[in-house]
Amino acid sequence: MKRSHKLIILIAIVIGFIIMLIPLRTTAETTVPEAKITILYDAFGRDKSLKKDWGFSALIEINGRRILFDTGNNSDTFAHNVKAKNIDLSRLDFAVISHRHGDHIGGLNYLLSVNPDVPIYVPKENFGVFGAALPSTFYRRNESLPADMRYFDGQPADTLSFGTPWPQAKFTWVTESTEIAPDINLILLKGSWGVDLDVMELSLAINTPEGIVLIVGCSHPTIEKIVEATTTQLNAPIHLVLGGLHLLPATDDETQRVAQALHDKWNVQWIAPDHCTGEPAFEILKNTFGDHYLYAGLGSTLISGSTNLANSNSTVLSMFDNEIDKQTYHNLVLQHSDFSDHHFAHLNY
Repeated sequence: MKRSHKLIILIAIVIGFIIMLIPLRTTAETTVPEAKITILYDAFGRDKSLKKDWGFSALIEINGRRILFDTGNNSDTFAHNVKAKNIDLSRLDFAVISHRHGDHIGGLNYLLSVNPDVPIYVPKENFGVFGAALPSTFYRRNESLPADMRYFDGQPADTLSFGTPWPQAKFTWVTESTEIAPDINLILLKGSWGVDLDVMELSLAINTPEGIVLIVGCSHPTIEKIVEATTTQLNAPIHLVLGGLHLLPATDDETQRVAQALHDKWNVQWIAPDHCTGEPAFEILKNTFGDHYLYAGLGSTLISGSTNLANSNSTVLSMFDNEIDKQTYHNLVLQHSDFSDHHFAHLNY
């Protein structure tokens, strides 16, 4: 075989080998993690480009879907943090508002300004802030009165609708725990912990191959009841719990009991507490879960892979970078109604 022919064959082999490698490299580079969660609103965190405030919001990206969970306490602060993290809210599949409290709904105005048509799942409540519809039989009638003394001249519609501060919003009222998309569920429970015992709260439960990724807003129904309802309904273990666990008013002994129950009884694999969990509870949960505790302060991004979880601040030396961060969180705690209520004023925080 002539040398020129050998050279051509060698070049062809090299080119073929390169072509074979290109798809493999592209596939590796474009592999999307099963879940990516970015904290957009909270009172503690390391990212100095973001503004801390009391409240909670997170962006969940999973299986090609982008879900906003809560919108924090203040629309301007929410907008600042969203822009600082280069988040495009116009590309959301839907949003979930966990409950009616101001520190979870304050950014709705900004969300609707950039994405007015986004579907928003909210808990249904009578005369709720997200609007409501009730049968007109909710009030008693007195047919002996003249028409001008009777509601609607004595001829009300069968159903009466009630307004909301966001009339343009595409709210979907959730009346029971339900699957809203494949492997994406909303868990609805009534609050029983804090100063607002009638609040209805939604938690977001996402099925993954490793188990359920459970996102909670404030855990007013208690985190144990939320975990119990989730595991019962979905018949799957809890891979991760992330969000506010509402242990602010709990004593250290009660917090230790809850932490141990989550770890031992409910077999929660990973925990990433935020928002209203409380500084003492951060420490107790970290000691209980060890290296399965994830730091999830403002600006953190958590990634759930095929076998484990990691975050952008994987080395956690302390709960707060410095005393300024700790004092900021502490001051915001004292302003929160569920903590300042007289029932909890005796706690040594």
